[in-house]
Amino acid sequence: MKLETFPTAEAAADAAAEALIAQLRPPGPRRLTVTGGRGPGPVYDRLAQTDLDWSRITVTLSDDRFVAPSAEESNERLVRERLLTGRAAGATFVPLKGTGATPADDAAAAEPAIRALTPFDVTLLGMGDDGHIASLFPSTPNVTALLDPTCERLVVGVDTPGLQPYLPRISLTGRALFATKLIVLLVGGEGKKALIERVQTDPAFAPPVAALLRQDQIPVRVIWSPGAA
Repeated sequence: MKLETFPTAEAAADAAAEALIAQLRPPGPRRLTVTGGRGPGPVYDRLAQTDLDWSRITVTLSDDRFVAPSAEESNERLVRERLLTGRAAGATFVPLKGTGATPADDAAAAEPAIRALTPFDVTLLGMGDDGHIASLFPSTPNVTALLDPTCERLVVGVDTPGLQPYLPRISLTGRALFATKLIVLLVGGEGKKALIERVQTDPAFAPPVAALLRQDQIPVRVIWSPGAA
């Protein structure tokens, strides 16, 4: 795994968008998994204005907060406002947040739809300062099992996230996250760069992102810039 470095967050967003577009451009149905957080908004702005056959593209999320889709903390809101607009307004969106009483209820309801979408054509992920991916944190119970590609579930509820905002989540597991033709991991800042480099050099260091970076079944592009992501 090679760390691809770019001088600015804007250049990194360009590279990430180009990687996604290359996977989405071939004719036929395409399936895209995207993420929330600080970094991907500029990537979505670029995608939204790209001439693709959006009517044949289905978009879903790697994870979401257990809040109303209109809430500021909602990843669905971010995707609807920054990606599913302009030319991309014709895409189909499959949410993780439903009408269940608990994150586990929504995870169970989303499971059949996610099963029908896998394998994905391309997946965009970010990484937290603690090395979490999607909403699978170092403190998540049974996180190693949840990150395993043979995990029984594709979607799970996460009641106690390890970082702010401390909101319950719905998250894809390793079985869904790694069922894709390409993963693009967009990260920024010296701290995250150091964490990735430590994963590469210290076998005993195993934050959740290590499950992604140490597997050899699917290609991963790690795109980094000094700016926050």
